[in-house]
Amino acid sequence: MPVRDRRTTHRIGPVRLWSNEPVGDVQPQTGPEQLPAPEALLAAPGYVARRLHSAYTAAWVRHVDPVLTGPQFAVLTAVDAYPAVEQGSLARAVALDRSTMASIVRRLEERGLITREVPPEDGRKRLLRLTEDGTATLRAAYQRARELDVLLMEGMAVEDQQDLLTRLNAIAEQWEGLVED
Repeated sequence: MPVRDRRTTHRIGPVRLWSNEPVGDVQPQTGPEQLPAPEALLAAPGYVARRLHSAYTAAWVRHVDPVLTGPQFAVLTAVDAYPAVEQGSLARAVALDRSTMASIVRRLEERGLITREVPPEDGRKRLLRLTEDGTATLRAAYQRARELDVLLMEGMAVEDQQDLLTRLNAIAEQWEGLVED
């Protein structure tokens, strides 16, 4: 029997935010059975966002590219949209911190998908351009990524899709604002 804590639980609608009690009639099991997520996690936006990210990453590997990652695709897309723009500006455009951007750019350059140029007027900057292989890789991945988008939004009306994307982008901006200096 679980130890019962006398603290009160808080609810948002039908979802319990905290409790030491098992969810429903589900008892801990030792086998590989799939247990449902506790209600307290389902009420946590960060957990749901992590779950979405995990599912999206797995779908990306299966449907788009097992080697090219989503962040690498974002960088290639930004370099294509803004050729010869400084690496730091592109990092902000694709929501990456500078160190992650530098690591991704290094890997893309090693694969021959982009080039980095140092402008003579400022040796600290790195200007990025797609190579021919980079352009071909982006074009192939872009088509598969759009096909994945269709799968992700399957069953939703166009208006609902637009509403969802508007809400997700607003949430992303709000959450990014929590950590900006």
